Amino acid sequence: MAERNDLLGWEEEDTYWETNYRSRPYASSASSDYESYRPGYRYGYESANQHRDRNWDDVESDLSTSWNSYEHRGNSTWDQVKGAVRDAWDRVTGKRTANTR
Repeated sequence: MAERNDLLGWEEEDTYWETNYRSRPYASSASSDYESYRPGYRYGYESANQHRDRNWDDVESDLSTSWNSYEHRGNSTWDQVKGAVRDAWDRVTGKRTANTR
């Protein structure tokens, strides 16, 4: 999967997640809309592309710390988007299938 995502830009990933985010356990509540998770998906996508040689467990703390200075974060907190960041990370790196719960 990682090779496929090398060719995809954020726009394609954004479309994928907008279509599929409701299937994720953190987004299953009726009050959650895609805009709540979009910053997390984008952050996960960008971070995974920057740190492909690292594992999630090695970068999670750094990503959490850097979240508050991420330019696209909006009003979301790390706790609100962590699941989305991880899903996007996994989809880009191919470390875990994003379609599993």
